Amino acid sequence: MSGERKVDVRLMGLVDYTEALELMKELQKQRIDDKIFDTLLIMEHPEIVTVGPRARNDGILPPEDYLTHPVDRGGGLTWHGPGQLVAYPIFKWDLEGEVSVAAIISILEEWIIKALAVCGIKGVRDERMQGVWVDDKKISSIGLSFLRWTSRHGFTINYNTPKGRVEMLAGCGLDSDTTTSLAQLRYDIERDQLLTALLQTMDESIFRT
Repeated sequence: MSGERKVDVRLMGLVDYTEALELMKELQKQRIDDKIFDTLLIMEHPEIVTVGPRARNDGILPPEDYLTHPVDRGGGLTWHGPGQLVAYPIFKWDLEGEVSVAAIISILEEWIIKALAVCGIKGVRDERMQGVWVDDKKISSIGLSFLRWTSRHGFTINYNTPKGRVEMLAGCGLDSDTTTSLAQLRYDIERDQLLTALLQTMDESIFRT
């Protein structure tokens, strides 16, 4: 195992989900072949709901007026759209402690929790589902896909999503209205503030850049 992680952070703005999917696949191949460093893509998407294998297996569908796209990462339904920050770590997980999918998800959860703390918000884990929760509501989802221990897909943080959109989704054992955004919980947080907090906490024993 190597002892240091070099990360190429790419701030990409608004990107269509299908374009992001193709980019992730290509970067994952390049990372496996050591043609690039670990790469973190940060972006937002036009509204779409991705449908993971768990949702397909359980026959769980989003409401009819949601644009959807199938994905191969873990989990069920995940909403993407305005007011949501998305981060995709295209990482080769080979540092100390990165020994299982559960361990890697725990690392990502801890990173999000630390970033929220910088913004004065207390995030926690919840036994109901992986991700990060605030005031008993889920505001961050995590779903990864691996090839040779190199990941694609990643995590979301809902900071100010349109009222009622993400709240309408149910699945994977969660009722509708379980997932929401920080704004709906009455936390006033801007995108740039959240982004700065994420980048600030990257090197706090999580990503040694």
